[in-house]
Amino acid sequence: MVGFGPKQAWLAVREGKDAAVSAALGLRDLGTVSWRNGIDLAYLTDDRLVLTPPLPGADDARWLLVTGRWLLRAVMAVDVAELSATLGTEVQFFATYRVSELHRWQRAVGGELVRAFEYVGETGEVTEWRGEPDDAEIAIGLPAALDDEASVLVSEDDVMRLARSWSVDPSALDGRPAPGPLRAAAVS
Repeated sequence: MVGFGPKQAWLAVREGKDAAVSAALGLRDLGTVSWRNGIDLAYLTDDRLVLTPPLPGADDARWLLVTGRWLLRAVMAVDVAELSATLGTEVQFFATYRVSELHRWQRAVGGELVRAFEYVGETGEVTEWRGEPDDAEIAIGLPAALDDEASVLVSEDDVMRLARSWSVDPSALDGRPAPGPLRAAAVS
């Protein structure tokens, strides 16, 4: 497998099936692609995404990951709560872009947004905070509540650590045996 994550965005879908996820996102299937070519496609194009086969991860679940610059550029284009409701499963969104130090995550379960967080390091500002942080978020240094006294500093590594706790850290995939090829898809 080839890892990804830095300067990228991705979805993690618990027990996701590529055809159902593609349909819910309105994607056009382009067929299978090798991991190296697929990850390059995800980083170098604005209208292509790649879907992993289900990967073992948190909570002894299998997680299908969807990644591509389109998700990074169109941060608000995917409603994780709606996607969770449509697919009938947990859906997570992660984004990290070290140039502006933008770090974002969302988690929806049963069609409900249970957590959303966004931090812009350039300004040191938390621009989104919905729901309560869980133990994994507190372990990476978030305060239990956002108030005038709270100090927040989030890095790209923190996003990867949280992804590992919630689902799968895509940056840790490098060199592991692949359970199958990626599927490439075009954004409609």
